[in-house]
Amino acid sequence: MLSKSAKYATKAVLYLAVNSDKNHKVMVKDMSKPINVPQAYIAKLLQKLAKNNLISSTRGPKGGFYLNEKNRKETIMSIIEVIDGENKLTNCLLGLDECNEAKPCLLHNLASSAKSELINNFRSNCIGDIAKKIKLSDEILK
Repeated sequence: MLSKSAKYATKAVLYLAVNSDKNHKVMVKDMSKPINVPQAYIAKLLQKLAKNNLISSTRGPKGGFYLNEKNRKETIMSIIEVIDGENKLTNCLLGLDECNEAKPCLLHNLASSAKSELINNFRSNCIGDIAKKIKLSDEILK
């Protein structure tokens, strides 16, 4: 359901949430290996997220990417919407344009409640809260 880009972006943001703040910024080259994402790929995703104010960045010798308090209050869904667009999770699983509640495809009713629950979970969980859980559980982001 999620594109590779959305998965990579989410891993990167969660890595930043655990490993950065305004006084400790992370450079792309230092993040690429721990999250197992190619450096050029993650650089483009991070630039897009920064442009949309989901993460923060600073240029220069002490520059890099980080999350401020406002960024930490963003949701997982906000990352997905910036990277994949608003409709990625609501689109038909078969890719049919005419699929909807009134005219469902064969998979529509099978997936509808699961998709709704997933979207609600992504909208109700902020990055900072997930980062706290990661720190408590020593979860690996690889």
